[in-house]
This record gives sequence, structure tokens and C-alpha cells, in this order.
Amino acid sequence: MRVGLRIRRGLRDWRSVVPLAGVIGNYQRSDFGHDVMAGLIVGMVTIPQAVAYALLAGVPPQSGLYACLLPMVIYTVFGSSKQLVVGPVAVAALLVTATVSELAPRYSEAYLGITTLLCLQVGLLLGALRITKMGGLVTLLSHPVINGFVNAAAILIIISQLPSLTGITVYDNTNPSAAITGLLQNITLMNPYALAFGVSALLLLLVSRPLIGRLLRALDVRAAHQHPLTRVGPMLCAIAATLIVTTFNLNSSLATVGVIPTGLPQLTIPPMTLDLWLELLPAALIIAVVSYVESYSIGTTLATRSNDRINANQELLALGLANIGAGFTGAYPVAGSFSRSSVNFAAGARTPASSLVCAVVVVLTLVFAANLFISLPNAVLAAIVMTSVFGLIDFSKIRSNWNIYRDDSVTEIATIALVLALGVELGLLAGVAVSIGLLIRNSSQPNITQVGRLGESEQFRSVKRYAVQLHEQILALRIDENIYFANAGQIEEKLLRRVAGRHGTKHLLLVCNAVNSIDATGFSMLLRVDQQLQRSGVQLHFSDIKGPLLAQLEKTELPAVVSGEIFFTTDQAFKTLTGSLYEPPC
Repeated sequence: MRVGLRIRRGLRDWRSVVPLAGVIGNYQRSDFGHDVMAGLIVGMVTIPQAVAYALLAGVPPQSGLYACLLPMVIYTVFGSSKQLVVGPVAVAALLVTATVSELAPRYSEAYLGITTLLCLQVGLLLGALRITKMGGLVTLLSHPVINGFVNAAAILIIISQLPSLTGITVYDNTNPSAAITGLLQNITLMNPYALAFGVSALLLLLVSRPLIGRLLRALDVRAAHQHPLTRVGPMLCAIAATLIVTTFNLNSSLATVGVIPTGLPQLTIPPMTLDLWLELLPAALIIAVVSYVESYSIGTTLATRSNDRINANQELLALGLANIGAGFTGAYPVAGSFSRSSVNFAAGARTPASSLVCAVVVVLTLVFAANLFISLPNAVLAAIVMTSVFGLIDFSKIRSNWNIYRDDSVTEIATIALVLALGVELGLLAGVAVSIGLLIRNSSQPNITQVGRLGESEQFRSVKRYAVQLHEQILALRIDENIYFANAGQIEEKLLRRVAGRHGTKHLLLVCNAVNSIDATGFSMLLRVDQQLQRSGVQLHFSDIKGPLLAQLEKTELPAVVSGEIFFTTDQAFKTLTGSLYEPPC
């Protein structure tokens, strides 16, 4: 009996670590067709994006395709999301080029080696967070900071692609001001062929979705497949551009992708020098956190749509292993892709098997069709990148939050400005600092509200919002914030001022139902307030203290020293202090 229990428990533990095992055990024949179709469509979307994002990251184009193989397979095995597609993404590519371009020339062997080490570090850091069960790390970056960072990153990505779109060589396309200055200074050197291909591709991609949608409806394609198939515009655009370049022999007239090695990636060992490891560590931590937050957010959104759930700590494990796999196969850091995951969901994927089908499409491309990329213009890839990130730019939340959550809008605007001015890494850290600063500022200015009895009930509400009963000798104040070193002085000043401004007060009752913690500075402040109140003939009381905080209070001298009492409820406090059941209102 015990043996059987252990076996069943072991199976449950195994499936919790390897979610794919549970998927295989419950796989239905009807799921196969949906997964295959979704995988094929996602594969057609993935290939041009992967090549384009590789060039954005400063690594060879094949590295983008390699990032869709082992990382995708690993996430399929260990990931808890059924529809999340892991692979190369624009934001991670931008973070890579911002970090590694300072250490080695783009597209060089040294650059790729450093990138693989960065990839390995990202994976190990995510694994460390999993071991320490810190999946809740997603809460450390507020939504305004993430929104601001993504908006700024999208703007930076678009600016970085302008040289490739126009055929103008600039010294530094990772710095927005330097890139724009270089473009303006060398405007006469613009390549007309690159500009023609780039602008044409950009315009076609912007209108391709509705045009493809009409064509699919005319061909009577199943409604369930119409939406995801409208996303294959980049693949069609890449094919058309390649055919034109090949037909008219334009390879020498504009920059193209060039030769991509045929076959699967070989095992690579990242350079393991201590100095380089330490130098990359801060950037690796930023990429790890941003990649996890982005992936977890996308996975949660898709899971909600399908009435499913994902495991935060399991996502750390899966994403960490995926990045380790990328590091050993000549790729660069990977994360969950919003665009490809959305296509996967819309195409009807039911299980992670759709990602395996996508990986097979990439394998077939590398083995049999790698030579087709030789004549693909870089300007077209730039257009693909730009249209892929257009959807990331969204300032609507700034406008909608301005009158409601102004601090959120200020944080988002500040993060955008700081990222554009300081770069992606320092800008993101500065945005986090702004967010924390505003949090400290708000908590240091706590709201203190006078409350009174609501009718003849046991409920007590704010005097500003309700017609409540008050007692002339009792001043009941609710503190709507934890009491700690940053706000203790403000609370002390407000309490004493409120008592001094209300004649006839004999009892100050602090309602603490919104207080979760009091630090040492807070305790000292309360003792000091009590001493000053005693000189004025006023007693200090407490009510509605939560259990954990009450246990903490009992370990201090405050209950024995304070002049008043600690009441279980505000109602009990009023009944005890007034000495009658109901006191007429003042």
C-alpha cells in the first residue's frame, strides 16, 4: 500500500517537473491536427523574424534560427504554458546588442562567443531564481516600468533599423542620437535599391494582413485559420524580395543576408573567463528579469483565455534551461514571443506539441532551404523588425492613468525618457529607481482619516464620506499605511496636530486595521506620542490590530507603558470609553 502511494506520489512529482509528461498522457487524437496546423503557421512566421532579430542582436543570421531549435524543444518539455512560443524576441535582441557591442565588433566570432556566455548566464540566473522559489519576482517590476521600457525599446529598435532600411552605414546604430545624426550626415550616400526594397516591404507589411484576410475569405479558407494566416506576410514579403533580387541579379547593389551554413548547430562552449563573466553579470541579470517578466505575462494572458494556469517557478526553470540550451548551440538569449504565441493560440494550438512542429519547420529550413536566404535584402529584414515592434508602442495607458494613477503615468514617461537618454540597461534601472522613489514618497505621506460610528451599527467609516456619529471626547483616527522609519515623523506630526486642533478630546484611538507592520522607529514614535498626549491629559488607545502585528506588539514594552488600552474592535473601544451602549452624536 505504502509502495503504491510512493509510486503515485513520484509520478505526480515527475509530472510537476516535466509538464510534457502529463500532456502526453492525456493527448487526444483530435489535438494532433490542430497542433500541426498551428506549428506550421507559427513556423512560417518564425523564420523571417528569427533571421531579422539575429541581425538586430548583431549575431549571424543562423543564430536566430538556432535560437528556435533546442530552446524551443526544452521549453516544450519543461514549460507550463500550452501556447507560449519561446525563441528570439526583439527586446532581448536589443539588450544583447546594447551589451555586447561595447565589447566586440558585431557579427564577429568574439561577439558571438560573448553572446553565448551571456545566454548561459541568463539561464543560470533564472535557474538560481527557481531554486530559491522567487517566481514572484514578476512583482518587482511594476507595470508602468515595464510599459515604459517596452515603449522605449520599440522606439530604439525602429531607429536602429533605419540605417539598414536606407542602406546608409552609420558608426553606432545602438545610440539613437548617434544613429539619427549619422543618417542625416550621410543622407547623400543613401542606397536607392535598399530604400526601394525597404520602404516597399514596410508598406506591404502594414497592409498585408487585411489583404491576405480578403484573399483567404475569397479562397474559402476555414475561419479558424484565417486570422493566424494573415501573419505570414513577412514570409511572403521575404520570398518576393528574394525572387526579385535573384531574377534581376541585384546582389551586388545592396546588402543581403548572404550564405547561411546548412545543417544543424554544433555544440559550442562559451568563453569562461572570470573577468568577462563578472562584466556581463549585471546585463545578464537585467535580461533574465525582463525575459522572465515578458514571458510570464504573455503565458498568463494566454492561460487566462484558455481557462488554464501556469506555474511561475516552473516557468523560471523552463526559461532558464532554454537559455542554457541556446548558449551551447550558438544562439542568443530567448524569451516568450508575444506575436508568435498569439498566432499559435489563434491557430488553435492545444498542446506544446505545436512548438515541436515549429522546430521541425526550422530544421527543414536549415537543412534544405538555407541557401534561399542568400539574396534576401537586409532592408526587407529591417522592415520586418520595424513592423513587428510597431504594436509594442502604446501610449494609451499614460493618457488613461493620468487623472487616476498619475504616479503610474509619471513613472512610465520617466522610464521612456530615461531609456532613450541613458540606454536600455541604465534607463531600465533608473525607471525602477523612479518607481521605488515614488512608492517611498507616497508611503512617507500616509493618509490619516477620522472615523465615526455609521448609524447604530458596529461599523466605523470616514467622516468625509459618510454621515457618522462622533463623540466629543474620543478622536478615532485610522492610519492607512504601515508605520516605519520613512513616515513615522509625518504620522507623529499629524496625530499631535489633529489632537491639538480638537478641543475636549480625552481619548485618541488609533484604528489599525490597515497597518500590517510597525518597525522600531514606529514603536519609538508611538511611545513619544503617548508621552506628549499624557501631558495634555489625553490617553492613547489602539483597536483593530491584526494578529501578527499584535503578537509583535506584545514582545515590546508598548502595551505596558502606553497610557490607554488595546481593544479588539473599534466598536468595543467606543462602548468601553463612553461607558454606555449608544452615545448621542455631538
